[in-house]
Amino acid sequence: MPTHRASRPAGRLRHGRLAGALLAPSLFGLAAFLLFPILVVIWLSLNRWDLLSPMRFVGLANYADVLTDPTFGNSMLRTVIFVLSVIPLQTGLGLFLAVLLSRGLPGSGLFRVIYVIPWICAPLALGVVWKWILAPYDGALNNLLGIGVEWLSDPALAMPAVAGVTIWSQVGYTTLFFMAGLAAIPDQVIEAAQLDGADGWQTFWQIKLPLLGPTLFFVLVTGVISAFQAFDQIYALTPNGGPEGTTDVIASRIYLEAFQGAFNLGRASVMALVLFVILVVVTLVQQRYFAERITYDLS
Repeated sequence: MPTHRASRPAGRLRHGRLAGALLAPSLFGLAAFLLFPILVVIWLSLNRWDLLSPMRFVGLANYADVLTDPTFGNSMLRTVIFVLSVIPLQTGLGLFLAVLLSRGLPGSGLFRVIYVIPWICAPLALGVVWKWILAPYDGALNNLLGIGVEWLSDPALAMPAVAGVTIWSQVGYTTLFFMAGLAAIPDQVIEAAQLDGADGWQTFWQIKLPLLGPTLFFVLVTGVISAFQAFDQIYALTPNGGPEGTTDVIASRIYLEAFQGAFNLGRASVMALVLFVILVVVTLVQQRYFAERITYDLS
């Protein structure tokens, strides 16, 4: 009996070592590609460095400079405007298309492929193509409409144009996940609602939409993070912040601060950390909101 008791700690130790060995590759990737870069950015934010001169420790001076800089404030405002312009339309349109495609109408398979193609293409390449389409004089859109609108150089139109291109490129991603969510809803639940006299509209609003809570939560969280970090297409369409800084979102400002002008990696690191904190807070708020409003049991 004592021998049996003594073997238990040894068995637990072997299981612990095995679990550690299995987790080691993932933990190494987490440390190398997430934790270490964050620590490097924090260290850079406390220094002044232009990639050429010796690094100089300045403490919290970079934070004071960035947080009192009106240019950074404008970037934050433009980013919020961009996110609020993209997310509601992208989510609503994706849900609408998912409902249509889930009905199995003729040609649905072809349209599923068409909607997803922009999402799998390189954002920078799409930005270059759309810059040609929206060109004021020889652009495809103006030639088609017979007008000469400066879509990307007019301060009043630059942000809507950039937001529209982003929605067009991302709506396939949203549609794909909503279709998966609709497919996961048990047929018995829909049939029970129809037997109780619910029509199509009532079935959608009172049955399908509440059961899409987990999918909606995932789509909103990933969509908001992607919109806050948007850079490729915006920079390709309107480089250097666009007309009068109307498309100078925070990701573009970080790039311009780090690799153009003063080449100040310290200030750029502070901006990156501010963006990181904002994304964490927004994600936690969304998680708190959806925590008591969604169910993961669809049986």
